[in-house]
Amino acid sequence: MRGFFYFYAMNIKPYLDSTYLKTAIQAGLTDEENKIVVENYVREAIAEGFKLIMIRPQMVSLAKKIILDAQSKLLVGTVIGFPEGTTSLEQKISEAQQAIEDGADDLDFVCNYEAFKEGQVAYLKREVLECTQLGLSHNKTVKWIIEVAALSDQQIIQLSVLIKNTIISNFKEDSYAHVFVKSSTGFYKTTDGSPNGATIPSILLMLENASPLPIKAAGGVKNYDEAIEMLKLGVKRIGTSSAKAIAAGENANNSY
Repeated sequence: MRGFFYFYAMNIKPYLDSTYLKTAIQAGLTDEENKIVVENYVREAIAEGFKLIMIRPQMVSLAKKIILDAQSKLLVGTVIGFPEGTTSLEQKISEAQQAIEDGADDLDFVCNYEAFKEGQVAYLKREVLECTQLGLSHNKTVKWIIEVAALSDQQIIQLSVLIKNTIISNFKEDSYAHVFVKSSTGFYKTTDGSPNGATIPSILLMLENASPLPIKAAGGVKNYDEAIEMLKLGVKRIGTSSAKAIAAGENANNSY
């Protein structure tokens, strides 16, 4: 009973990565209007005490300035190769280097899961190795988005294991906590109406096969109870564009 009460009363804000990844076109806004939305998300994340603000690469320097001006400890994360993951390794390295220069703390790479599905295992290992090396060498947290909605259960297992083994084989144990396997972009379009983000079954597969690497559940977490369930399973971070609503015990007001 004590454990149940602990989770029920738990402050989940330190586990939440408040997320806004829409372009101006996707949001139906002008560039300036979309910039204002990003600014509001950053200020909200500072005020609420969230772990991190996750935004597009071109918004990183803007967010960093707001955070520094507020003397906040809020982290800035951004996405690389987003959302399809099919950009070349060289492009991902270049995009990540720019994000590092702009002040990003977390680099969330979309792995080339389509190449993986085609059997290009050596390429995926190289991608994971080189991008992770870049991030860790600059003291950044790296996350690998595997896009669970695009994979079969067996592929989720295999890709989680590939990432885990690549990290364990090439980095020291004290690096493991800084390399996550992340479920989803939140932008993948399923054809049958099935969830495009984190689900309990997909997260369990990731937890079982990526350990000791930590897991981030992104997309699909719609309320406080679902967030608590993810944390009880062992998830270390949760990505959502409705962080404030979820933390307040309300239902998510956005699709991601």
